Amino acid sequence: MSATLVMLIVLAIVFDFTNGFHDTANSIATMVGTRALSPKVAVAYAAILNFAGAMVGVEIAATIGKGIITATQDVVTLDIALAGLTGAIVWNLVTWFYGLPSSSSHALVGGLVGAALAAGKPVIWNAPEHSGVVGKVIVPSLVAPAIGLVGCMVLMLILMRTLKGINPRTGNRAFKRAQILSGGFLSFTHGQNDGQKTMGVMMLGLIAAGQLSPTSGPPLWVRVSAGLAMGLGTYAGGWKIIKTLGGKIVKMSPMQGFSASVAAATILKVAEHNGFPLSTTHTVTGCVLGAGSAKRLSSVRWTVVGEIVTAWVMTLPMAAIVGAAAYLITDISPVLLALVSIGMLGYMRLQMARAGAVPAH
Repeated sequence: MSATLVMLIVLAIVFDFTNGFHDTANSIATMVGTRALSPKVAVAYAAILNFAGAMVGVEIAATIGKGIITATQDVVTLDIALAGLTGAIVWNLVTWFYGLPSSSSHALVGGLVGAALAAGKPVIWNAPEHSGVVGKVIVPSLVAPAIGLVGCMVLMLILMRTLKGINPRTGNRAFKRAQILSGGFLSFTHGQNDGQKTMGVMMLGLIAAGQLSPTSGPPLWVRVSAGLAMGLGTYAGGWKIIKTLGGKIVKMSPMQGFSASVAAATILKVAEHNGFPLSTTHTVTGCVLGAGSAKRLSSVRWTVVGEIVTAWVMTLPMAAIVGAAAYLITDISPVLLALVSIGMLGYMRLQMARAGAVPAH
């Protein structure tokens, strides 16, 4: 195994870790926001189920590894994969720093596409045999929040009508217990959806290095390392984003938290089954909006939503720009990119230390 391939695998694991702490909010924000679980228990619970989910299914790994960029030795190089990961990691750190729940999935795809374009390689935008970036990334990203909003709103309206006569205190207690199950389901599907994306990048590198057949699935060691990195990242917790998704958009009741988790997990499960690398962030945010809007539109803080949507729109192009720049650096010297990556890791560790301890409640 070459030094460049080892560096790619290490950087992929680092990306998965940033994906874990960046997207912790997707798994536990509703549980923490309604105090169904304490933050410390919630992150441990989500980390375990994220790992378990990452061990199940390979459809999305195949989409990333074979369907976004033509995965042959002539097209995908290790330098492209390295640069794409760098673009994704940088954008994850930027949005985490500002507490914006942007999509790690789109950051990864944007970074890979930007690096491929900088290298003058063909990117599959809408090839019939793969559906490419348009069919399997951009279209689902636009549809998922809308489906989440409408689906969760309908679920909320059904629950409110069905349970209209129940004592609110009794209902809150019941839904807090139910949230533990629905939040666990969401954590599992998040791991299943997002864990496979890093596996797909590792597959890209292994295929490019001639160590894996394009028709093969991810080896066991790839699945385990990706799952562990995501689980550890989830346990680290991205508390700035948890605060945004768990309370700044909508002040949720246990019923709303339960509805948002169930709706989001169901959408993600269907997407994973069909090989769509759906953004967990977009899906969960849409469901949170649906849960809030079902009671009244004024309960949603639309200015915060506007900031989030802006980050969504910027993710693909900005990650692509960083991915392209990283490729140009790699073209000069892979060692230089390694130094830049080490600097980013140091910055991440410093900012996580400054972010403080896990909230106590």
